[in-house]
Amino acid sequence: MVVFDRTPVDGSVVCDVADDASVVAGIAEVVARHDRIDILINNAGIGASGGVEDNDDAEWLRVYDVNVLGMVRMTRAALPHLRKSPSASIVNTGSIVQDTGLVQRALYSASKGAVSSLTRAMAADLVKENIRVNAVAPGTADTPWVARLLDAADDPEAARAALTARQPIGRLVSPDEIAHGIAYLASPLSASTTGTVLPIDGGLHSIRVF
Repeated sequence: MVVFDRTPVDGSVVCDVADDASVVAGIAEVVARHDRIDILINNAGIGASGGVEDNDDAEWLRVYDVNVLGMVRMTRAALPHLRKSPSASIVNTGSIVQDTGLVQRALYSASKGAVSSLTRAMAADLVKENIRVNAVAPGTADTPWVARLLDAADDPEAARAALTARQPIGRLVSPDEIAHGIAYLASPLSASTTGTVLPIDGGLHSIRVF
């Protein structure tokens, strides 16, 4: 496995998904190291808060450039190599907000709705080439980004309690649970699965327990 990151980390490839030249160079480095690409996980993304009027055009374009076009750039660069794989798989990271309207998430929700549509369109385009395309749609996860949002709240403890209370399972989703879902969709175990968006959200999208 090779990780792309904007900052140097042991074993990673330095890459900015908002820069096409950086993406092309990063994919070339992976192929030089391993001579093949079988799986692409499009996980890079940035968040945004606020209603539809709270972010200017520049911020809308910045978020779309990373969350949507970043996936386009990565997939476009990797496709020639994925086409050579006997079991190629692409997994995109979406979000539960693609289908569930949450307050103060207009920009982020719109970008993740685009990821959901893009996933299904890519799956349709590539199914005849034996390349599967799926996505995960995590709910609120216990990640550093969420922790930073909570820390910035007027009452961090109350904010965390509110997030936890809206989860039918009574807790936030763990990063490992999301990773397991991605691993399943990427593996031959899901060979008959394509064009699917898998919720990993503690039941938020599908069930109500009140």
